[in-house]
Amino acid sequence: MTNHARDDADAAIDPDGGTAALAGKLEQVIAAQVRHYRTAGGLSSAELAARTGLSKAMISRVETATTSCSLTTLQRLADGLNVPVTALFRGADTDRDATFTKAGQGSLTVRSGTQHGHEYRVLGTLKGRTDALEPTLVTLTDASDVFPLFQHPGTEFIYMLTGKMVYGHGAYEYTMEAGDSLLLDGEGPHGLLELLDLPIRFLAVSAR
Repeated sequence: MTNHARDDADAAIDPDGGTAALAGKLEQVIAAQVRHYRTAGGLSSAELAARTGLSKAMISRVETATTSCSLTTLQRLADGLNVPVTALFRGADTDRDATFTKAGQGSLTVRSGTQHGHEYRVLGTLKGRTDALEPTLVTLTDASDVFPLFQHPGTEFIYMLTGKMVYGHGAYEYTMEAGDSLLLDGEGPHGLLELLDLPIRFLAVSAR
């Protein structure tokens, strides 16, 4: 089978038996990535065609998004460009949730101790994700006897920013100051035991 015949076999076929000509988003992404990696590697279309066993015309159709590549063609292109197949799809799925929080912003959550100089500011959440991290900036400005205990599925990471405190996890106590960190199993009861040096600020990141 000639290169041209193999190209036609690899290209997507429309219901009328012709090569698909409408450029969709995926075809445009693949076109841009193939062109990017080819030029970055200093390859001409003819050189890439020789490396892949595809025709120069097929390379042109791919780079102009006028054909839909089969998996076989994508693998040949990736091998010829010396990149993983997934590199040819970069940018195809860009609609992903993200949360940006400016300094001093973030949603305040009300917990035990909130009225006693304890501030819990959630720094971001991702919609519809049950496995997402939940970062919370905790600020303690007033001494009090209100020390809520927490228990939840997953893990939690605590990083001290300022101040000094005693933090408990299960039967253990940890004296923490700026730069100290604690990674714990959220199923075990945990929380503040004593405030030693105010103000206290720490970042608590939970993963469920």
